[in-house]
Amino acid sequence: MSVYVARNRASAIEHISSHAGGTVDLDYETAWEDALELGRLGQQCGIAVQFRTIEHIAVESPDALVRGLRGEKHTFRQRYLYCKFDMTALAEDCLCELESLAIMHGDYILPGHMLEDATLTWG
Repeated sequence: MSVYVARNRASAIEHISSHAGGTVDLDYETAWEDALELGRLGQQCGIAVQFRTIEHIAVESPDALVRGLRGEKHTFRQRYLYCKFDMTALAEDCLCELESLAIMHGDYILPGHMLEDATLTWG
């Protein structure tokens, strides 16, 4: 089943109204305000609408963590970054920088053993 990521209300309504099927994933700042209404509209059109506030991301390597946090954040969701590698592989100054970036983005860096189910993987 295909998943369409809507970055604003207008694109969500346009996709739902097209009866294209699949799922519309609401990923924009005010999506929480629209989730119920768009969910009902989606039901009428045979399209599932989902809204999540958190992404659980499995991070496979130190390089993936660096790329992910230094790059542009394309979601309004809070990200829980579960490191599946030995954190001592990162230099202390690099780790401090990455922790600062995570805090700035509203994200958390967590040990990998805490991960139950990932919504994404950074490889």
